[in-house]
Amino acid sequence: MVFRNKQWRRFVLVVFLGLAACQNEPRLTEVDVQGTVDAGIAGTLIAQGVVNTAVAQTVAAPDVVDAAPTADLPTPTPLPAVILDTPTPVDTATPPPTSTAVPTDTPSPPPTDTPTAVPTDTPIPLPTNTPAPPQPTRPPATATPPPNPVFGGQFLPNPSFEEGWYNMWGLSELQLPNNWAFEWDEGPTGYGSNPWDQWYRPETRVLPSSQLPENERGLFIKDGNYTIKIFKGNGPISFRLYQDVNLPAGTYKLTIRAYPDLVMAYNGNSKVFANDPYAGEIRIIGPGGGTAWLAPAFGVWNDIPFTFTLNDPASVRLGIGIRARYGLMNNGWFFDDWKLERVQ
Repeated sequence: MVFRNKQWRRFVLVVFLGLAACQNEPRLTEVDVQGTVDAGIAGTLIAQGVVNTAVAQTVAAPDVVDAAPTADLPTPTPLPAVILDTPTPVDTATPPPTSTAVPTDTPSPPPTDTPTAVPTDTPIPLPTNTPAPPQPTRPPATATPPPNPVFGGQFLPNPSFEEGWYNMWGLSELQLPNNWAFEWDEGPTGYGSNPWDQWYRPETRVLPSSQLPENERGLFIKDGNYTIKIFKGNGPISFRLYQDVNLPAGTYKLTIRAYPDLVMAYNGNSKVFANDPYAGEIRIIGPGGGTAWLAPAFGVWNDIPFTFTLNDPASVRLGIGIRARYGLMNNGWFFDDWKLERVQ
C-alpha cells in the first residue's frame, strides 16, 4: 500500500510538470492534449511495472485523427522585461566629528593696583624732572655758647642797616645798606627745564618805617627805623649779602635775623605761605665755609646763630646766602638787627 502511494505521488508530479510545460507552448488541439495525457499515463505504468513496454507504446501512440485545420494562432508577444529600479544607496552615516579639545586659557594673574602717590600741595609753579636735594636742616632755636662766655661789643658794621644806603651801579632797584656787598645768580637754576626754572636778579630796598604799611611797621622792623627787603615776584632768586670784617683773635657768635615772606597765594587779605621747605633756604657765610643750607620757618622771624673761632687776627667774610628756587607770587626776604659778638 505504501508502495502504491509513492507511485501515485510520482504520477501526479509528472502530470503537473507536464501541464506546466504546456503553458509556454502554442495552444494544442484536443487530440494533442489527449495524446500528452496518454503518454504521461503510459510512462507512469511502465515505471510502476504494471504494463510492459509494448503496451505502453500502444497507449502512447493513439491513432491520429485528422483534425480540422485551425487558424494560425498569433505568436505571443513576449512581455517586456521589467527593469527594477536600482536601489538608491542609502547615505552612509557620517561619523560625528571627533571633538577637538579646546585649549583652556591660562589664567593670568590679576593686575595689582600700583599705589599712586597722592600729590601734596606745592608752591606754584613747581620744578619738574629734578631730584630733590637732601632736606635742609632746620636751624636750632638758640645757639649753644661756649662755656663761661664773655659777651662784649658789636663787631659788625651797620648791623641794623641804619647807617645809610647806596644804589649799586647807580640802579635804584639795587638799593643797598652802606658797608654791605651784594651778588646774585642768573640763568638756569638746575632744578628743572620749565621756563620759570631760571634765576632772576632780585630787587633790594632799604625801607624806612614810613614806607611800610602801618600794620607792617612793627612786623618788619626789629631795631631802629630801617629794615632791608630783597625780593622778586614770580621768579626764582639766588643771592648773597655780605661784608668783610677785620677781627682780632677770639671766639665770635654771629646772629642773623631773617623773615622769609614767601607767598604762594592770597586768601582775601591773608597770605598763604609756601608749604614746601625747599621754597626758601638760607645759609650763613663765615669762616670754615659757614653753615649748610637751612630751612627757616616762613612768615615769622628766624634767629640763626653761627659761632666761630679765630686763632689769629684775620679778615673774615660774614653774611648770608639765600636760595628760593620757585617762582612764587612773592619771593620776599626781610633782614634786620644782626649781631656779631665776641664770646671769648
